[in-house]
Amino acid sequence: MLKIQSLDIRLGGRLILDQASAQIGGRQRVGLVGRNGAGKTTLLRVLAGRIEPDGGEISCPKSTRFTLVAQDAPSGPGNALETVLAADTERAALLHEQAITTDPLRAAEAANRLDEINAEAAPARAASILAGLGLDKAMQAVPLDSLSGGWRMRVALAAALFADPDLLFLDEPTNHLDLEASIWLEAYLKRFNRTLILVSHDRHFLDAVADAILHLENGKLTLYPGNFERFERVRRERLDARASEAARIVERRAHLQAFVARFRANASKATQAQSRMKALAKLEPIVPEIGDPPVRFVFPPVKEVAPPLIACEDVSLGYGKRTVLGDISFSIRPDDRIALLGANGNGKSTLARFLAGELAPQSGEVRRSSKLIPGHFAQHQLEALDSEHSPFQHLARLMKGAPPERVRTRLGGFAFSGEKADVPVRSLSGGERARLNLALVSYAAPNLLILDEPTNHLDMEARESLVEAISAYRGAVVLVSHDEHLIGLVADTLWLVADHRVRPYEGDLNSYRARVLAGSNGDADERAASRAGPGDKERRRAAAKVRTQLAPLRIKVKAAETRLESLNAEQASLEAKLADPALYAGDRAKVSELNQRLGTLAREIAVAEAAWLASADALEAAQAS
Repeated sequence: MLKIQSLDIRLGGRLILDQASAQIGGRQRVGLVGRNGAGKTTLLRVLAGRIEPDGGEISCPKSTRFTLVAQDAPSGPGNALETVLAADTERAALLHEQAITTDPLRAAEAANRLDEINAEAAPARAASILAGLGLDKAMQAVPLDSLSGGWRMRVALAAALFADPDLLFLDEPTNHLDLEASIWLEAYLKRFNRTLILVSHDRHFLDAVADAILHLENGKLTLYPGNFERFERVRRERLDARASEAARIVERRAHLQAFVARFRANASKATQAQSRMKALAKLEPIVPEIGDPPVRFVFPPVKEVAPPLIACEDVSLGYGKRTVLGDISFSIRPDDRIALLGANGNGKSTLARFLAGELAPQSGEVRRSSKLIPGHFAQHQLEALDSEHSPFQHLARLMKGAPPERVRTRLGGFAFSGEKADVPVRSLSGGERARLNLALVSYAAPNLLILDEPTNHLDMEARESLVEAISAYRGAVVLVSHDEHLIGLVADTLWLVADHRVRPYEGDLNSYRARVLAGSNGDADERAASRAGPGDKERRRAAAKVRTQLAPLRIKVKAAETRLESLNAEQASLEAKLADPALYAGDRAKVSELNQRLGTLAREIAVAEAAWLASADALEAAQAS
């Protein structure tokens, strides 16, 4: 279907693909993966003919129809349904021909072809796709210019699906979707019987949709059969084997070098030494593949607060005279981990704003702890960042009076260390802006984190780091996300926001997935929840208990790591000072003092390493039990 041969692609003078080759078969659903900045989006645009490659060849059958969802959202006075229908260019051309022709024969030919492609059913199919992506009948009929950019991107995605191309390119399609639309899209793509190349950082989505993984790394392409989980396992095994082979070659090289050094001058061994020298020259070192250091998130420590953080009775929320959520009652404890379910427009963001203290209730009783400190992450905040200011300037403005070292330490907890903290926001990637926003919303050590789609723009490594950071965090979390992997690892409780209400959802994500795919209403959802066995609720309670038990151990491991890193940094600094010849021309007492401290440090590092290993073993044993 698609053959890539010796492909070279340069971007901004940087070679991102270097003699890369791969072959993708017809009807394969391929996940294109690689680190942020590796060139995945650029490769998609080259494959779709939007950019010319610098070298190599891309070939596919001449009749192949392909579609790449445009990065720019569609606009104009036309509505969503009209835009999607126009994506079938053959149908649109035939309808136009039928409308303007005066030739009965041409009109008949057009009518026959329209019948062959089942054009009469097209409006219903287009409406069904739009509905699956969250646009109801009313939204399908309004002008595109009246919809937000996120909704218009859904229209663009719907148009690409409706066109039913032979080769479909999708770049992070779930970024503009909620969980419900993501579930629908996943099911749709699993039935897609043509060729798909998909870029996504959503692990669950890739596992469900892809039957092959195309890995872009160091300018090369490698195709792995199977889903993402299998790709990770196979690649890990390959890297382990490569590291073992590298170690074997290092050992073999050392042995040969020792032999040559010993017997080179010995006449009786000269021939063998020459043979060893030739073998040594041919023994190419294998360099293990080492990626960029992983991103690590660290939320500030939280002070203990007596429950509840928030308690509400018969509260109504809305804007002006319009009520979005009514008669809601709930309480949030300091250790709650809650995921909000419900389609876009049902009020999840309204509830998040209320919890963050950004929206006053219309009615009802609200009790907030005097020690409540909320931290609210929302996508619109990324657009509000000052493009000319650096991460350091953004955080320093919030941490008024804090010394620069403290500000930089806090930024380091979100992977903005060294010069990266001083780069203007306009030069940051989407993932870096998301990390900066996480640092900003958590600067005051909030005991309630409200995270509205925090993983958009984050790559897989960063998403896993966010899971770890939330697991170590001691406060409450309210999460809105389309990432099922994140919800499954973080949330202990599910709340359904639907029908102007907020209520506990007693089922699990699997039962909710079945509800979404069945297109059930609120009543059906209640039945699905009631059918979910009590074990679902008990499992979530057990998960909450385990998380509470593991939290002190995680904190102990982190403290040991921090202590060890600090001691190692001090040791490196002292060794650098003692290596400076100028030191010995000065105060010899200073030299003696530094040497004494270096000796003490060695003992402290040994103790810290033992403490770190002990705490890590304890955590691992607790997780396994």
